[in-house]
Amino acid sequence: MTDPRPRQRSRIDASAAISVVDLFTVGVGPSSSHTVGPMRAARMFMESLAACPEGITCELFGSLALTGHGHATDTAILLGLCGETPEAVDPENMSARIAAIRAEAVIRFGAWTIPFLESRDLLFCKGDFLEQHSNGMRFSARMAGGETVVREYFSVGGGAVVAGETIDCAGDTAPALGHNLVQPLPFSSGVELLERGEETGLCIGTIVLRNEGAWRTQAETEAFLDTVIDAMHGSIDRGMREEGMLPGGLKVRRRAKAIHARLRAGQEGMQPAAIFEWVSLFALAVNEENAAGGRVVTAPTNGAAGVIPAVLRYYRKFVPGADREGERLLLLTAAAIGFLYKKRASISAAEMGCQGEVGVACSMAAAGLAAVLGGTNAQVENAAEIGMEHNLGLTCDPIGGLVQIPCIERNTMGAVKAINAAYLALQGDGRHIVSLDAVIETMRQTGEDMASRYKETSLGGLAVNVVAC
Repeated sequence: MTDPRPRQRSRIDASAAISVVDLFTVGVGPSSSHTVGPMRAARMFMESLAACPEGITCELFGSLALTGHGHATDTAILLGLCGETPEAVDPENMSARIAAIRAEAVIRFGAWTIPFLESRDLLFCKGDFLEQHSNGMRFSARMAGGETVVREYFSVGGGAVVAGETIDCAGDTAPALGHNLVQPLPFSSGVELLERGEETGLCIGTIVLRNEGAWRTQAETEAFLDTVIDAMHGSIDRGMREEGMLPGGLKVRRRAKAIHARLRAGQEGMQPAAIFEWVSLFALAVNEENAAGGRVVTAPTNGAAGVIPAVLRYYRKFVPGADREGERLLLLTAAAIGFLYKKRASISAAEMGCQGEVGVACSMAAAGLAAVLGGTNAQVENAAEIGMEHNLGLTCDPIGGLVQIPCIERNTMGAVKAINAAYLALQGDGRHIVSLDAVIETMRQTGEDMASRYKETSLGGLAVNVVAC
Protein backbone atom coordinates (compact mmCIF):
# COMPACT_ATOMS: atom_id res chain seq x y z
CA MET A 1 0.00 0.00 0.00
CA THR A 2 1.52 3.30 -1.04
CA ASP A 3 0.69 6.97 -0.80
CA PRO A 4 -1.00 7.93 -4.11
CA ARG A 5 0.43 11.46 -4.20
CA PRO A 6 3.38 13.38 -2.77
CA ARG A 7 2.66 14.39 0.79
CA GLN A 8 2.83 18.09 1.49
CA ARG A 9 4.04 19.47 4.80
CA SER A 10 1.87 21.70 6.98
CA ARG A 11 4.08 24.62 7.90
CA ILE A 12 2.68 27.29 10.17
CA ASP A 13 2.98 30.84 8.87
CA ALA A 14 6.40 32.08 10.04
CA SER A 15 4.81 35.34 11.19
CA ALA A 16 2.33 33.54 13.43
CA ALA A 17 2.60 34.06 17.16
CA ILE A 18 2.83 30.74 19.01
CA SER A 19 2.45 30.48 22.77
CA VAL A 20 3.84 28.03 25.30
CA VAL A 21 0.25 26.97 25.97
CA ASP A 22 0.06 25.77 22.36
CA LEU A 23 3.28 23.77 22.69
CA PHE A 24 2.86 22.17 26.12
CA THR A 25 -0.58 20.75 26.87
CA VAL A 26 -1.69 18.32 29.55
CA GLY A 27 -3.63 15.47 28.02
CA VAL A 28 -3.79 11.70 27.71
CA GLY A 29 -1.85 9.07 25.79
CA PRO A 30 -0.89 7.42 23.66
CA SER A 31 -0.51 9.90 20.78
CA SER A 32 -0.84 13.66 20.36
CA SER A 33 -1.55 13.47 16.63
CA HIS A 34 -3.65 10.30 16.70
CA THR A 35 -5.42 10.62 20.08
CA VAL A 36 -5.32 14.20 21.35
CA GLY A 37 -5.85 15.86 17.95
CA PRO A 38 -8.76 13.63 16.84
CA MET A 39 -10.50 14.07 20.20
CA ARG A 40 -10.28 17.84 19.77
CA ALA A 41 -11.41 17.65 16.14
CA ALA A 42 -14.47 15.55 16.99
CA ARG A 43 -15.51 18.01 19.69
CA MET A 44 -14.91 20.95 17.32
CA PHE A 45 -17.19 19.35 14.75
CA MET A 46 -19.99 18.80 17.26
CA GLU A 47 -19.70 22.38 18.52
CA SER A 48 -19.97 23.65 14.93
CA LEU A 49 -23.42 22.11 14.44
CA ALA A 50 -26.44 24.38 14.89
CA ALA A 51 -28.85 21.59 15.78
CA CYS A 52 -28.88 17.95 16.80
CA PRO A 53 -28.10 15.73 13.78
CA GLU A 54 -29.94 12.54 12.96
CA GLY A 55 -26.69 10.72 12.34
CA ILE A 56 -22.90 11.21 12.25
CA THR A 57 -20.14 9.61 10.22
CA CYS A 58 -16.40 10.00 10.69
CA GLU A 59 -13.89 8.91 8.04
CA LEU A 60 -10.19 8.62 8.90
CA PHE A 61 -7.48 8.92 6.25
CA GLY A 62 -3.75 8.47 5.84
CA SER A 63 -1.75 7.69 8.95
CA LEU A 64 -4.85 8.00 11.13
CA ALA A 65 -6.44 5.14 9.20
CA LEU A 66 -3.32 2.99 9.04
CA THR A 67 -2.29 3.17 12.71
CA GLY A 68 -5.40 4.60 14.32
CA HIS A 69 -6.45 1.41 16.10
CA GLY A 70 -3.06 1.09 17.78
CA HIS A 71 -3.04 4.79 18.68
CA ALA A 72 -6.58 4.73 20.17
CA THR A 73 -7.92 7.09 17.50
CA ASP A 74 -11.27 5.31 17.59
CA THR A 75 -11.53 5.87 21.34
CA ALA A 76 -10.55 9.52 20.94
CA ILE A 77 -13.16 10.15 18.26
CA LEU A 78 -15.95 8.63 20.34
CA LEU A 79 -15.02 10.65 23.41
CA GLY A 80 -14.62 13.84 21.39
CA LEU A 81 -18.06 13.41 19.82
CA CYS A 82 -19.39 13.22 23.38
CA GLY A 83 -17.73 16.56 24.18
CA GLU A 84 -14.68 15.35 26.08
CA THR A 85 -11.34 17.16 25.88
CA PRO A 86 -7.84 15.70 26.36
CA GLU A 87 -7.23 18.10 29.23
CA ALA A 88 -10.36 17.21 31.22
CA VAL A 89 -11.15 13.58 30.36
CA ASP A 90 -10.66 11.14 33.23
CA PRO A 91 -8.19 8.44 32.13
CA GLU A 92 -9.52 6.08 34.81
CA ASN A 93 -13.07 6.30 33.41
CA MET A 94 -12.32 6.23 29.67
CA SER A 95 -12.77 2.47 29.22
CA ALA A 96 -16.17 2.51 30.91
CA ARG A 97 -17.30 5.49 28.81
CA ILE A 98 -16.30 3.77 25.59
CA ALA A 99 -17.98 0.52 26.61
CA ALA A 100 -21.23 2.41 27.29
CA ILE A 101 -21.13 4.20 23.93
CA ARG A 102 -20.61 0.91 22.10
CA ALA A 103 -23.27 -0.95 24.09
CA GLU A 104 -25.93 1.75 23.63
CA ALA A 105 -24.88 2.61 20.03
CA VAL A 106 -25.51 6.29 20.70
CA ILE A 107 -23.48 9.47 21.09
CA ARG A 108 -24.57 11.83 23.87
CA PHE A 109 -23.44 15.42 23.36
CA GLY A 110 -24.99 17.69 25.94
CA ALA A 111 -28.76 17.24 25.57
CA TRP A 112 -28.38 15.57 22.15
CA THR A 113 -28.71 11.81 21.69
CA ILE A 114 -27.54 10.61 18.28
CA PRO A 115 -27.59 7.04 16.91
CA PHE A 116 -24.03 5.88 16.26
CA LEU A 117 -23.04 2.38 15.18
CA GLU A 118 -19.26 2.28 15.22
CA SER A 119 -18.86 -0.36 12.50
CA ARG A 120 -20.96 1.77 10.16
CA ASP A 121 -20.17 5.31 11.25
CA LEU A 122 -16.44 5.27 12.09
CA LEU A 123 -14.54 4.32 8.95
CA PHE A 124 -10.79 3.66 8.63
CA CYS A 125 -10.08 4.47 4.98
CA LYS A 126 -6.76 2.65 4.73
CA GLY A 127 -4.72 3.57 1.69
CA ASP A 128 -6.63 6.80 1.07
CA PHE A 129 -5.01 10.17 1.77
CA LEU A 130 -6.54 13.62 1.78
CA GLU A 131 -4.45 15.99 -0.29
CA GLN A 132 -3.57 18.53 2.39
CA HIS A 133 -2.10 16.35 5.16
CA SER A 134 -1.42 12.75 6.14
CA ASN A 135 -3.60 12.96 9.27
CA GLY A 136 -7.00 13.73 7.78
CA MET A 137 -10.54 13.36 9.17
CA ARG A 138 -13.87 13.95 7.47
CA PHE A 139 -17.01 14.33 9.60
CA SER A 140 -20.52 14.24 8.15
CA ALA A 141 -23.73 15.09 9.98
CA ARG A 142 -27.11 14.17 8.54
CA MET A 143 -29.53 16.90 9.59
CA ALA A 144 -33.31 16.94 9.70
CA GLY A 145 -34.69 17.94 6.32
CA GLY A 146 -32.06 16.06 4.35
CA GLU A 147 -29.13 18.48 4.63
CA THR A 148 -25.68 17.01 5.20
CA VAL A 149 -22.94 19.04 6.91
CA VAL A 150 -19.44 17.90 5.94
CA ARG A 151 -16.24 19.25 7.48
CA GLU A 152 -12.61 18.14 7.27
CA TYR A 153 -9.97 18.50 9.96
CA PHE A 154 -6.26 17.75 10.06
CA SER A 155 -4.19 16.73 13.09
CA VAL A 156 -0.92 18.48 12.27
CA GLY A 157 1.22 17.39 15.22
CA GLY A 158 1.44 17.98 18.94
CA GLY A 159 -2.34 17.79 19.31
CA ALA A 160 -2.91 20.83 17.10
CA VAL A 161 -5.93 20.69 14.78
CA VAL A 162 -6.56 22.70 11.62
CA ALA A 163 -9.95 22.94 9.93
CA GLY A 164 -10.09 21.98 6.27
CA GLU A 165 -11.12 25.42 5.07
CA THR A 166 -7.97 26.94 6.60
CA ILE A 167 -5.40 24.69 4.93
CA ASP A 168 -4.43 24.98 1.28
CA CYS A 169 -2.96 22.55 -1.20
CA ALA A 170 0.53 23.96 -0.71
CA GLY A 171 0.41 22.53 2.77
CA ASP A 172 0.50 25.84 4.64
CA THR A 173 -1.89 25.86 7.55
CA ALA A 174 -3.75 28.83 8.90
CA PRO A 175 -1.76 30.83 11.40
CA ALA A 176 -1.64 29.62 14.97
CA LEU A 177 -3.70 31.10 17.75
CA GLY A 178 -2.67 34.67 18.36
CA HIS A 179 -1.57 35.41 14.80
CA ASN A 180 -2.82 38.99 15.07
CA LEU A 181 -1.11 39.63 18.39
CA VAL A 182 1.97 41.82 18.40
CA GLN A 183 4.80 40.30 20.37
CA PRO A 184 7.46 42.67 21.73
CA LEU A 185 10.36 40.43 20.63
CA PRO A 186 9.19 38.35 17.65
CA PHE A 187 11.45 35.78 15.99
CA SER A 188 10.93 33.15 13.31
CA SER A 189 14.46 31.76 12.94
CA GLY A 190 17.45 30.89 15.06
CA VAL A 191 19.30 33.88 13.63
CA GLU A 192 16.49 36.24 14.62
CA LEU A 193 16.31 34.66 18.09
CA LEU A 194 20.01 35.32 18.65
CA GLU A 195 19.60 38.86 17.30
CA ARG A 196 16.80 39.57 19.80
CA GLY A 197 19.16 38.44 22.53
CA GLU A 198 21.99 40.65 21.32
CA GLU A 199 19.68 43.67 21.03
CA THR A 200 18.18 43.32 24.49
CA GLY A 201 20.81 41.49 26.51
CA LEU A 202 18.13 38.96 27.48
CA CYS A 203 18.50 35.20 27.60
CA ILE A 204 16.32 33.09 25.29
CA GLY A 205 13.95 32.00 28.05
CA THR A 206 13.28 35.60 29.10
CA ILE A 207 12.63 36.59 25.48
CA VAL A 208 9.89 33.95 25.36
CA LEU A 209 8.51 35.09 28.71
CA ARG A 210 8.32 38.69 27.46
CA ASN A 211 6.49 37.52 24.32
CA GLU A 212 3.99 35.56 26.41
CA GLY A 213 2.93 38.94 27.80
CA ALA A 214 1.01 39.44 24.56
CA TRP A 215 -1.47 36.88 25.89
CA ARG A 216 -1.38 37.14 29.68
CA THR A 217 0.46 38.45 32.72
CA GLN A 218 3.81 37.04 33.79
CA ALA A 219 2.21 35.58 36.91
CA GLU A 220 -0.35 33.73 34.77
CA THR A 221 2.35 32.37 32.47
CA GLU A 222 4.41 31.20 35.43
CA ALA A 223 1.33 29.54 36.93
CA PHE A 224 0.78 27.70 33.64
CA LEU A 225 4.42 26.59 33.56
CA ASP A 226 4.13 25.35 37.14
CA THR A 227 1.11 23.26 36.13
CA VAL A 228 3.11 21.74 33.27
CA ILE A 229 6.14 21.10 35.49
CA ASP A 230 4.01 19.40 38.14
CA ALA A 231 2.26 17.29 35.48
CA MET A 232 5.61 16.22 34.02
CA HIS A 233 6.97 15.15 37.40
CA GLY A 234 3.62 13.53 38.18
CA SER A 235 3.79 11.38 35.06
CA ILE A 236 7.27 10.22 36.07
CA ASP A 237 6.13 9.36 39.59
CA ARG A 238 3.02 7.50 38.40
CA GLY A 239 5.03 5.61 35.84
CA MET A 240 7.49 4.46 38.50
CA ARG A 241 4.62 3.16 40.68
CA GLU A 242 2.67 1.19 38.09
CA GLU A 243 3.39 -2.32 36.84
CA GLY A 244 1.81 -4.98 34.66
CA MET A 245 1.20 -5.38 30.93
CA LEU A 246 0.63 -2.47 28.58
CA PRO A 247 -2.55 -2.65 26.48
CA GLY A 248 -2.58 -3.48 22.79
CA GLY A 249 -1.50 -7.09 22.38
CA LEU A 250 2.29 -6.76 22.09
CA LYS A 251 2.63 -8.12 25.64
CA VAL A 252 5.04 -5.35 26.62
CA ARG A 253 5.57 -5.29 30.38
CA ARG A 254 6.13 -2.10 32.33
CA ARG A 255 9.71 -1.95 33.57
CA ALA A 256 9.98 1.39 35.32
CA LYS A 257 8.86 0.23 38.79
CA ALA A 258 11.40 -2.61 38.94
CA ILE A 259 14.21 -0.42 37.59
CA HIS A 260 13.36 2.27 40.12
CA ALA A 261 13.56 -0.22 42.99
CA ARG A 262 16.91 -1.51 41.79
CA LEU A 263 18.40 1.96 41.38
CA ARG A 264 17.19 3.04 44.81
CA ALA A 265 18.72 -0.05 46.38
CA GLY A 266 22.11 0.71 44.81
CA GLN A 267 22.08 4.47 45.34
CA GLU A 268 24.82 4.58 47.98
CA GLY A 269 27.45 3.16 45.66
CA MET A 270 26.34 5.06 42.57
CA GLN A 271 28.70 4.91 39.63
CA PRO A 272 28.85 7.79 37.10
CA ALA A 273 26.91 5.79 34.51
CA ALA A 274 24.07 5.33 37.00
CA ILE A 275 22.99 8.93 36.38
CA PHE A 276 22.10 7.99 32.84
CA GLU A 277 20.24 4.95 34.14
CA TRP A 278 18.14 7.33 36.22
CA VAL A 279 17.52 9.57 33.22
CA SER A 280 16.49 6.55 31.14
CA LEU A 281 14.17 5.49 33.97
CA PHE A 282 12.46 8.88 34.04
CA ALA A 283 11.77 8.79 30.29
CA LEU A 284 10.72 5.14 30.42
CA ALA A 285 8.24 5.87 33.20
CA VAL A 286 6.56 8.68 31.27
CA ASN A 287 6.26 6.76 28.04
CA GLU A 288 4.93 3.64 29.72
CA GLU A 289 2.29 5.88 31.28
CA ASN A 290 1.61 7.37 27.83
CA ALA A 291 1.31 3.93 26.23
CA ALA A 292 -1.22 2.99 28.89
CA GLY A 293 -3.38 6.02 28.02
CA GLY A 294 -2.46 7.88 31.20
CA ARG A 295 -2.05 11.58 31.89
CA VAL A 296 1.07 13.08 30.26
CA VAL A 297 2.22 16.39 28.84
CA THR A 298 2.42 16.82 25.07
CA ALA A 299 6.03 18.02 24.84
CA PRO A 300 5.91 18.71 21.96
CA THR A 301 4.13 15.42 21.11
CA ASN A 302 2.94 12.40 23.09
CA GLY A 303 5.24 10.03 21.23
CA ALA A 304 8.13 12.11 22.57
CA ALA A 305 6.50 12.94 25.91
CA GLY A 306 9.30 11.45 28.03
CA VAL A 307 12.32 13.39 26.77
CA ILE A 308 11.80 16.85 28.28
CA PRO A 309 10.38 15.55 31.60
CA ALA A 310 13.39 13.22 31.98
CA VAL A 311 15.83 16.09 31.42
CA LEU A 312 13.76 18.28 33.74
CA ARG A 313 13.98 15.62 36.49
CA TYR A 314 17.70 15.26 35.80
CA TYR A 315 18.05 18.98 36.46
CA ARG A 316 16.01 18.75 39.69
CA LYS A 317 17.75 15.65 41.02
CA PHE A 318 21.36 16.03 39.93
CA VAL A 319 22.15 19.73 39.34
CA PRO A 320 23.15 21.62 42.51
CA GLY A 321 21.02 24.70 43.15
CA ALA A 322 18.13 23.54 40.97
CA ASP A 323 14.91 25.38 41.77
CA ARG A 324 11.47 26.17 40.36
CA GLU A 325 12.73 29.30 38.60
CA GLY A 326 15.28 27.16 36.80
CA GLU A 327 12.62 24.64 35.81
CA ARG A 328 10.55 27.43 34.29
CA LEU A 329 13.60 28.73 32.43
CA LEU A 330 14.26 25.25 31.05
CA LEU A 331 10.74 25.01 29.64
CA LEU A 332 10.69 28.56 28.27
CA THR A 333 14.01 28.00 26.49
CA ALA A 334 12.86 24.65 25.15
CA ALA A 335 9.67 26.32 23.91
CA ALA A 336 11.65 28.85 21.85
CA ILE A 337 13.27 25.97 19.98
CA GLY A 338 9.95 24.16 19.57
CA PHE A 339 8.41 27.27 18.02
CA LEU A 340 11.10 27.26 15.32
CA TYR A 341 10.44 23.62 14.38
CA LYS A 342 6.70 24.26 14.17
CA LYS A 343 7.19 27.37 12.03
CA ARG A 344 9.98 26.16 9.75
CA ALA A 345 9.22 22.44 9.45
CA SER A 346 6.78 20.20 11.35
CA ILE A 347 6.52 18.15 14.53
CA SER A 348 4.19 15.61 12.93
CA ALA A 349 5.65 12.10 12.60
CA ALA A 350 3.24 11.51 9.72
CA GLU A 351 5.20 14.19 7.82
CA MET A 352 8.71 14.09 9.32
CA GLY A 353 9.10 10.62 10.84
CA CYS A 354 10.32 10.34 14.42
CA GLN A 355 12.99 12.98 13.83
CA GLY A 356 10.04 15.38 14.08
CA GLU A 357 9.04 13.99 17.47
CA VAL A 358 11.90 12.53 19.54
CA GLY A 359 14.42 14.53 17.49
CA VAL A 360 12.63 17.82 18.16
CA ALA A 361 12.11 16.97 21.84
CA CYS A 362 15.82 16.16 22.14
CA SER A 363 16.73 19.48 20.53
CA MET A 364 14.35 21.38 22.82
CA ALA A 365 15.54 19.61 25.97
CA ALA A 366 19.21 20.14 25.10
CA ALA A 367 18.61 23.87 24.72
CA GLY A 368 16.68 24.09 27.98
CA LEU A 369 19.33 22.23 29.95
CA ALA A 370 22.17 24.30 28.46
CA ALA A 371 20.32 27.43 29.57
CA VAL A 372 19.87 26.38 33.20
CA LEU A 373 23.49 25.25 33.34
CA GLY A 374 24.52 28.83 32.58
CA GLY A 375 25.01 28.65 28.83
CA THR A 376 25.02 31.74 26.65
CA ASN A 377 22.38 32.17 23.96
CA ALA A 378 24.90 31.00 21.36
CA GLN A 379 25.68 27.88 23.40
CA VAL A 380 21.97 27.20 23.85
CA GLU A 381 21.43 27.47 20.08
CA ASN A 382 24.39 25.14 19.57
CA ALA A 383 22.96 22.59 22.01
CA ALA A 384 19.65 22.61 20.13
CA GLU A 385 21.47 22.08 16.84
CA ILE A 386 23.50 19.16 18.20
CA GLY A 387 20.37 17.56 19.61
CA MET A 388 18.73 17.44 16.18
CA GLU A 389 21.82 16.84 14.08
CA HIS A 390 22.18 13.38 15.57
CA ASN A 391 18.52 12.47 15.14
CA LEU A 392 18.28 13.31 11.43
CA GLY A 393 16.61 10.58 9.42
CA LEU A 394 14.95 8.93 12.43
CA THR A 395 11.95 6.99 11.13
CA CYS A 396 8.56 6.38 12.73
CA ASP A 397 7.83 2.66 12.48
CA PRO A 398 5.74 1.60 15.51
CA ILE A 399 5.13 -2.14 15.67
CA GLY A 400 1.43 -2.88 15.51
CA GLY A 401 0.71 0.84 15.29
CA LEU A 402 1.24 1.06 19.05
CA VAL A 403 3.27 3.78 20.76
CA GLN A 404 5.40 1.15 22.48
CA ILE A 405 8.14 -0.42 20.35
CA PRO A 406 10.46 1.32 19.59
CA CYS A 407 8.85 4.50 20.95
CA ILE A 408 9.30 3.94 24.69
CA GLU A 409 13.02 3.14 24.60
CA ARG A 410 13.56 5.77 21.91
CA ASN A 411 12.58 8.42 24.45
CA THR A 412 15.26 7.20 26.84
CA MET A 413 17.85 7.59 24.11
CA GLY A 414 16.55 11.05 23.23
CA ALA A 415 16.82 12.22 26.84
CA VAL A 416 20.38 10.96 27.31
CA LYS A 417 21.36 12.43 23.96
CA ALA A 418 19.89 15.81 24.98
CA ILE A 419 22.05 15.91 28.11
CA ASN A 420 25.11 14.98 26.09
CA ALA A 421 24.32 17.71 23.55
CA ALA A 422 23.99 20.34 26.28
CA TYR A 423 27.33 19.52 27.86
CA LEU A 424 29.04 19.35 24.47
CA ALA A 425 27.76 22.83 23.63
CA LEU A 426 28.94 24.19 26.98
CA GLN A 427 32.47 23.01 26.20
CA GLY A 428 32.60 25.49 23.31
CA ASP A 429 32.01 29.20 22.95
CA GLY A 430 28.86 28.92 20.84
CA ARG A 431 30.58 29.11 17.48
CA HIS A 432 29.86 26.09 15.28
CA ILE A 433 29.68 25.11 11.61
CA VAL A 434 26.05 23.94 11.31
CA SER A 435 23.46 26.48 12.45
CA LEU A 436 20.15 25.57 14.09
CA ASP A 437 18.31 27.00 11.08
CA ALA A 438 20.35 24.79 8.76
CA VAL A 439 19.61 21.65 10.74
CA ILE A 440 15.89 22.47 10.91
CA GLU A 441 15.81 22.92 7.14
CA THR A 442 17.73 19.67 6.74
CA MET A 443 15.19 17.88 8.92
CA ARG A 444 12.38 19.32 6.79
CA GLN A 445 13.97 18.20 3.56
CA THR A 446 14.77 14.78 4.99
CA GLY A 447 11.18 14.36 6.12
CA GLU A 448 9.78 15.31 2.74
CA ASP A 449 12.17 12.91 0.99
CA MET A 450 11.44 10.06 3.41
CA ALA A 451 9.21 7.33 1.98
CA SER A 452 5.73 7.45 3.49
CA ARG A 453 6.06 3.88 4.78
CA TYR A 454 8.58 5.17 7.33
CA LYS A 455 6.33 7.99 8.58
CA GLU A 456 3.85 6.66 11.16
CA THR A 457 2.13 4.27 8.81
CA SER A 458 3.52 1.00 10.24
CA LEU A 459 4.14 -0.08 6.63
CA GLY A 460 7.94 -0.24 6.89
CA GLY A 461 10.93 -0.59 9.19
CA LEU A 462 10.56 -2.46 12.46
CA ALA A 463 6.80 -2.54 11.98
CA VAL A 464 7.13 -5.10 9.18
CA ASN A 465 10.37 -6.81 10.12
CA VAL A 466 9.28 -7.75 13.64
CA VAL A 467 6.23 -9.95 14.04
CA ALA A 468 3.67 -8.43 16.40
CA CYS A 469 2.76 -11.22 18.81
